[in-house]
Amino acid sequence: MAYTRKVFPSFRSASSASSASSWFEVYAAFSTFMALFRTAFNDLIPHQFRSFLVSKLEAFFNTQPNNQISLKMSEYWVRQYKDNQLFLAVREYLTSKITRTYKSVRVYKAQNEKHLNFSVDINKEVVDEFEGTKFTWKLNQLRGANYAHLDRQAYVLTFEERNREKVMDRYIPHVLKTYEAMKSENRIPRVHSWRRHRWIDRKFSHPATFDTLALDSELKQSVVDDLERFLKGKEYYNKVGKPWKRAYLLYGPPGTGKSSFIAAIANYLKYDVYDLDLSSVLSDSELMSSLRNVSDTSILVVEDIHCNKEVIIRKRPENLYGSDSEDDPNAEVIATFTPASLLNYMDGLRSGGEAGWLVIFTTNRREKIDPELLRPGRMDMHIHLSFLRGKEFPVLASNYLGIEGHHPLVEEIQGLLDKTQVSHAIVGELLLRNEDPDLALEALVQFLKQQLN
Repeated sequence: MAYTRKVFPSFRSASSASSASSWFEVYAAFSTFMALFRTAFNDLIPHQFRSFLVSKLEAFFNTQPNNQISLKMSEYWVRQYKDNQLFLAVREYLTSKITRTYKSVRVYKAQNEKHLNFSVDINKEVVDEFEGTKFTWKLNQLRGANYAHLDRQAYVLTFEERNREKVMDRYIPHVLKTYEAMKSENRIPRVHSWRRHRWIDRKFSHPATFDTLALDSELKQSVVDDLERFLKGKEYYNKVGKPWKRAYLLYGPPGTGKSSFIAAIANYLKYDVYDLDLSSVLSDSELMSSLRNVSDTSILVVEDIHCNKEVIIRKRPENLYGSDSEDDPNAEVIATFTPASLLNYMDGLRSGGEAGWLVIFTTNRREKIDPELLRPGRMDMHIHLSFLRGKEFPVLASNYLGIEGHHPLVEEIQGLLDKTQVSHAIVGELLLRNEDPDLALEALVQFLKQQLN
């Protein structure tokens, strides 16, 4: 027994040493193999292919769980560059979810705005709860060849697969409904201009209202009444099978307030304005594209409709990325545009005119317009804006000089205006030249007397 106790520990020690030695030999062989493999991998495989393999391996080992679903809501629909209304809705919706607990928030201030604007920061998660379920949002910056020249973003919504029906049927509609309510409550109209095959927008800041327009009071009231009927008429238009739209023609001499009239309508409705300059449209297909991207319940303005021609010679435009589309930037191109294209859209045959459009045409030469454009259903209300009349001048005196009530020079000017043909723009410019009200009125009196001689 004594012999056994002496030999057994010695046997275990030898066995342990042998096992450790074997593992060390395996580790050394593996390390040598990996070193040789790295050397061969770096020396024999091109750098571009190595990067491709590494990216694929990373993607393989970092895949999200099978029960996770992601919805990507891009800023624009790729290759068509159409505004994604869902992206805009999510952007505004998530802004209301950002609290003081979020440590990374983007903030900016527009030039003509007093308040600060906040938005979700790039690659930062925002958690929202709906019907007891938490949903995760993240704003991603899109990369790749399709976005090389463009600043593009996308909101990504991540959720468990078992909540797919809730997301599609209730949560996303909830986001859209909340966005519409936010727009109605804090609506600030924007003006959109067609440039380089897409709409470019900015804040609409024109101060004109129906109260500040120096126009006949009965005319203003008739327009307000018509707008109210239009706003409330969606169900009626659907009932009679007509597109929900209304078309106005504003005509009269230059400087008689057509632009201010449009601004007053936009501020009254709180609608966005889409200003379509026909000289920037190069073809029928581009016209179709521009009108398809006008949002619901908006004002579409087509200025100087009398200047339309079927064939227009223009300088070659720049392409979407800012470079000239051909070698010769001064080369001329022939752009075709037919009135029939515009008429089809105004008739609601191929447009989004069923969604509450107010279409406003302007012209200085009504007699030059194609009669087919003037008939009811295409231009429902013709509004003549003429030279400034005496009864309209007190509004300008109040706007420019702060004069309210009786003033002898105001009465004299009213009498002179009824005998002359002077535009609102000219009178407004004269009133701006003197800060002193009496001096400004006296200068206007002298000007009007000169017009009578």
